[in-house]
This record gives sequence, C-alpha cells and structure tokens, in this order.
Amino acid sequence: MNGKTSENSNLNYLNYVKSQDPPTKHFKNCAAAFGVGGLICCIGQFIRFMLEYAGLSGDELAGTTSVILIFLGCLLTGFGVYDRIGRYAGAGSIVPITGFANSVTSPAIEFKTEGWIYGMAAKMFTVAGAIIVFGVFSGVLVGLVYYFI
Repeated sequence: MNGKTSENSNLNYLNYVKSQDPPTKHFKNCAAAFGVGGLICCIGQFIRFMLEYAGLSGDELAGTTSVILIFLGCLLTGFGVYDRIGRYAGAGSIVPITGFANSVTSPAIEFKTEGWIYGMAAKMFTVAGAIIVFGVFSGVLVGLVYYFI
C-alpha cells in the first residue's frame, strides 16, 4: 500500500467520524458551567453570611463553610443528585469544593460492595488521590520558596 492510499483512507475515515459525531454546543455548555458554578459559589457565600451572622469569624468561619459545602456535596452524591448536576453543568460542578467531595464519595459508593477496607477505603482516593498528592507537593514547594525568600 502506498502512502497516498493510506492518507486518503485516513481522510475518509476522519470525514466519516465527523459526519456521525453530533456538533458540540459550546455556548450552551459554557453557560451551564458558568451558571451552576456561580450558583454553587452563591450558596457557599450564603452559608458564609449565615455563619458570620451566627457569630463565627476568621478561620472558624472559613473552615465551617468549607465543611458544610463538602458535606452537601457528599450528601447530594449519595442521593444521586450531584451526578445529574454534573451531566448538565460539566466543569461548573467539578471546580468548586463540592466537586472534590463528589470525586471522593462516588468511588466509595461504587465499590462499597467489596467491603470497608478493600472496597470503600481503598477506592475512595482513586480519583482524588492525584489531586491530594499534587496539592501536598505544591504546598511543600510553595512553603520552601517562602521559607528561603
């Protein structure tokens, strides 16, 4: 087979794939991600305002707000709601802290039939493990830079 025939068959195949693939709705996807991500952030800000009104401040306020958002993300994942939000919003549901809670909770729920240790505990960090390692590694590097500067 010569190079020209191979090139034509590759081009024909790519054209066939394009014809069968539905067009991506970029504007709709970006708008959904922006709207849902913004809504999650507005909910977080509302929680923060309510906790501030209750008398929390500083690190207690920030920590409690984060814990409540993580809890809500895990709860919605457990009920199967967060997966539907993710299918609609894409990155808008992944970027906030609730997306991280979803990425830890989903594998734990999926593999719970394999047991507490080998199923739930081991698989819980399959997706989020890389994020945790990268976060710790980045934190150490930034800390060293600040220490030596």
